[in-house]
Amino acid sequence: MNTRYFKHKIENLLHISRIVTVHYLELDKDYRSPGESHDFWELVYAERGSLIAIVDGKEISLGEGEAIFHKPNEFHIHAAGASAPSIFIISFECKSEAIRILASKHIAPKRELSRYIYAIIDEARETFDLRHYGPEVKHMPLSDKPALGGMQIIKNLLELLIIGAIRQVDGEEGSPSFIVREDFGEMMVNSVIEQLKENVSGRVSIDEICRKTNYARSYVFRQFKSVTGKSIMAYFTELKIKEAKRLLRHTEMTVTDIASALSFDTPNYFTKTFKRITGTTPMAYRKTKRAAF
Repeated sequence: MNTRYFKHKIENLLHISRIVTVHYLELDKDYRSPGESHDFWELVYAERGSLIAIVDGKEISLGEGEAIFHKPNEFHIHAAGASAPSIFIISFECKSEAIRILASKHIAPKRELSRYIYAIIDEARETFDLRHYGPEVKHMPLSDKPALGGMQIIKNLLELLIIGAIRQVDGEEGSPSFIVREDFGEMMVNSVIEQLKENVSGRVSIDEICRKTNYARSYVFRQFKSVTGKSIMAYFTELKIKEAKRLLRHTEMTVTDIASALSFDTPNYFTKTFKRITGTTPMAYRKTKRAAF
């Protein structure tokens, strides 16, 4: 008798795509960074002493054993607190929606989470050449003999750390419930819609959309249809027609020009699509709308 096993498809809550830097720094008591912003996440953990993080002009004090997550493009400055601190800085790229709950969050990671930080540092020392590094270092060279699978282990440890931090923040008293599957689905769909709006004048690649969301193609399709009631391409086409309406009302562009501006293959295809969605032709729509004023 054959037994059929059910195979669960793994859908990642979050995905770390790149490791940027891993630092352990012992700072002077009068230390103050010049301030920076960058297009990736940065986790700062005060191992000993205290640190002041200045985020968009607001001071946040980190005591020993506390951490802060700087979101991408967030301007921040670090300064020593009452004593000379020792800190870990781990910077990385992650575009998953789930991590947004940690944006600018000041937390005290539980002991089991802080262990991941030490494990990441240990693995980084086996993988990268960290003999000459400091806050100014922008590139970590690999060691002459990097540990087998070192970067993957760092990635996995960091994902475990972040998932644990999300659970901790989500479970805090008074914190809004965050880890709800439907919420993540809706957030992912909103991310796709933003991509479509940004590219309304051009074309989109479904593979690129899925890559940016860090979800499987089938999951993206299913969630998008569930939330919007439309396929991604149908929604994108409607965005184009909405923009075409605006151009017809407020510019003197010809139908041919509008078709080209919105990347339709031909003016005839644009006209057919416009009529299918609106029930009228572009020129008839223009005349009707202008006659109303």
